Amino acid sequence: MRVLVIDDNLRLASLVCEGLELCGFMADHAPDLCRAEESLAVIVYDAVILDLGLPDGDGLAWLRSAQRTRTLPPVLILTARTSLGDRVAGLDGGADDYMVKPFEIDELAARVRALLRRPGERLTPVLRAGSLTFDTGTRCAFVNGERLDLTRRECDVLDILMRRAGRVVSRASIENAVYHLESDISANAIEATMSRLRRKLTTLGAGHLLVTRRGDGYMIQSFPK
Repeated sequence: MRVLVIDDNLRLASLVCEGLELCGFMADHAPDLCRAEESLAVIVYDAVILDLGLPDGDGLAWLRSAQRTRTLPPVLILTARTSLGDRVAGLDGGADDYMVKPFEIDELAARVRALLRRPGERLTPVLRAGSLTFDTGTRCAFVNGERLDLTRRECDVLDILMRRAGRVVSRASIENAVYHLESDISANAIEATMSRLRRKLTTLGAGHLLVTRRGDGYMIQSFPK
């Protein structure tokens, strides 16, 4: 499960991300709304943790505006605003949950898990393409029931491709999604990751599912049920 933490307090955000990862999540950090929009444009998140007082705008105003134009993943507001009026405004404004700082990371993780258990179409726990399955909760991939031994980077790439199965994902989109928080990456990092991923899929008889579109990007083939 992948979570986006939007908070301009760098130390707190770092602690939140570290704590969530210890609880089994993948966590990315955006220090402002502009970076949050960039991340949401290239990565499919399972949940968003949103602060309200951000340097380039009010988080609640952004949430209201964003939900008018597209479907967001579940949003949990995490803020220092403690009044009843603030909590009501946050929940009425589109948030799925509301927590006040300070907080315990275990409760935050539990609340995110609770959001992801709610019925609806925003979360698809297990993604399928032919003989390949990917569990978004455990981040485990299987071919005909046999588990693929993937590195975290390979798993990140497969996650992105499986969520967009049947559609070509550009190299730039994959690079931004997987490496967007890293400033120093090699020129052929994506190609090397794809080569290793294809080799592992091929070993289990599913190499044909990963398609390269020269000049366009990569795709996991999707087949009608």
